[in-house]
Amino acid sequence: MRQRLAVVALVLLSAVPLAAQRPPALVPLPREITFRAPLSLRGGVAVVTAGADAEDRFAADELRAAFRERGVRVAAGAGQGGVTVTLARASHPAAQAALRRHGVTLDPAMREEGYAILPDAGRLVVVGATAAGLFYGAQTVKQLLDGTGADARLHAAQIRDWPAMRYRGFHDDLSRGPVPTLEFQKKQIRTFAAYKLNVYSPYFEHTLEYRSNPLIAPPGGAVTREQVKELVDYARRYHVEVIPEQEAFGHLHHVLKYELYSPLGETQHGHVLAPGQGGSLDLIKQMFFEIDTLFPGRFIHIGADETFELGRGQTAERVRSEGIGAVYLKFLADIEQALRPLNRRLLFWGDVAMNHPELVKTLPKDLVAVGWVYDPLDSFDKYLVPFRDAGMETWVAPGVNNWNRAYPNNLNALTNIRNFVRDGQRLGSVGMLNTSWDDDGEAIFNQTWYGVLFGAAAAWQPGESSIDAFQASYGRAFHGDTTGNVDEAQRKLIEWHALLRRARIGDATNYLFWLDPWSAEGLLMGDRIRPARDSLRLLAEQAIVLLARARSAQPASLRETDALDAIELGARRLDLIGMKFQFADEVAQLYAHAVDTVAATGSAGRYLADITGVNGRLQDLRDAYGVLRDEYERAWMRENRPYWRHSVLARYDLATQLWISRADAVSAARTQLGRTRKLPSAAEVGIPAPR
Repeated sequence: MRQRLAVVALVLLSAVPLAAQRPPALVPLPREITFRAPLSLRGGVAVVTAGADAEDRFAADELRAAFRERGVRVAAGAGQGGVTVTLARASHPAAQAALRRHGVTLDPAMREEGYAILPDAGRLVVVGATAAGLFYGAQTVKQLLDGTGADARLHAAQIRDWPAMRYRGFHDDLSRGPVPTLEFQKKQIRTFAAYKLNVYSPYFEHTLEYRSNPLIAPPGGAVTREQVKELVDYARRYHVEVIPEQEAFGHLHHVLKYELYSPLGETQHGHVLAPGQGGSLDLIKQMFFEIDTLFPGRFIHIGADETFELGRGQTAERVRSEGIGAVYLKFLADIEQALRPLNRRLLFWGDVAMNHPELVKTLPKDLVAVGWVYDPLDSFDKYLVPFRDAGMETWVAPGVNNWNRAYPNNLNALTNIRNFVRDGQRLGSVGMLNTSWDDDGEAIFNQTWYGVLFGAAAAWQPGESSIDAFQASYGRAFHGDTTGNVDEAQRKLIEWHALLRRARIGDATNYLFWLDPWSAEGLLMGDRIRPARDSLRLLAEQAIVLLARARSAQPASLRETDALDAIELGARRLDLIGMKFQFADEVAQLYAHAVDTVAATGSAGRYLADITGVNGRLQDLRDAYGVLRDEYERAWMRENRPYWRHSVLARYDLATQLWISRADAVSAARTQLGRTRKLPSAAEVGIPAPR
């Protein structure tokens, strides 16, 4: 509210025209901000550092690159450009003088990562006590930049800002399908840092290359030691700590499926390591002692979630006598003990331990409990309180709701992120790991930036973040869209999910996308989706049109266009869900009309041609899956390695073949009609009766 009042007061009191006072879209929102008149960049800009620190020079270079990307001339030094941006450590005389002039202080809470931006005539001074604080101030300056080329301007603003949570991260699944290229991971790092995230956590079950266990990683799908070292070094420049997660208890099927490792599993070729099995801790130590040589830093994530098989195999008798909670927590403590020589803080997922609060107090206090759940709940206290009461550090892990979905369910994601982070801050959690998962191997990361950015905002901003404010800012902040069309397209896709929920169907799963509408399950789903089907199509198509309008209005200045392509791909997939059930119904009705017409007149009229022909419904479905296959492959290759791609593309090929075979069956029926004056029944052709 204070931020909004500051903007309102500025508009009322300033002599600058209202059109020039439209405030920029800032994600995250700074804690304290007062806008001044914008500065024209027609004469260029100079970015200088007060001091010779290498990290500060990197922040300045990165800011210069952002100006150049927007077509702004960057001068070589102060006084050579129309506007000067100075980056200065708080201890430097230039920073102290600017702070005194503006009557601004850097509070103790601002020490680690906070910053101030101080405007004067023709210049901005960015002040931070640390390299990280100065870097984040520079990221905000980027968002104060509006327009491109000669029309570019820099919004002058007085800002004091610092984060609510110490660790603000994103956790990315690299083990169930897509494995990103190193170049895309670098883009992720740059983008995370631009919105003030400071942790990147790649998730490994079996896709990290281990010299001690070379069988585990799949050919073409392994992250190598050299790639890890390059990524860690790259992330360090952006003040991002890479915290690897290697599953160390459950989620290890792609290890245990090998005969070499199967004896270590709770069940044969299962998913969970067996506590008490001698080789289990040996394997864990081998993996994590290698991780220690690759990933410097304070933290390592050991996973330990969803150990569903525990007690069903090797530990069955022990679980019966001691209880599943005791067996689970004992092995968790054993892992901590085995890895203690690494001198790291170990993160673990809290989903199992939280159900045994009386035993949580037996865990080592140095463990960090990461509570996770992805539903849009009103309260998340129960996921954190058992660990807080046991004196343990807690982090929260909401999610972008992208897994198993034709397009991320941002209806759920935004509420989940807002409420979980809010409750975590209230209960003393010091970190957030927003999560994406690739459960069925089909997820496209470029579709998740909406949830990524809102998570970044929620973790930086104190208290409950505003979904409405974010939805009004995303398009401008991330894509540079001043038309509002990108924001409205995202709202349409959110409404798509809301309408599906109101129809009591659940979620836009990939299962729904691939479901054959003429299968037994498909016919039942068709009955449920029919009342909402046409409206679902309209929402998806309106989103596609809005994205096209945004591109048309700003063909040269829109940013993150790969992500816009990914949003459009998602909208087209959602549209195909509706089209598939819609056209399946139409084909059944057309064929029934054809049968009746043949019986009455001996001719099928246009009915069969509308089913299969140059513009037949079955050809429409064939074409839709074929076109989306190509779009999906392009989206995949923009971010991922070829590994696993064909496992998904094969589904598009099968769906295309399905509708080709059905078109062929109806074409054969048309041929038979011409020869015999008789038309096979719908059942003989494979078409269900109209519903």
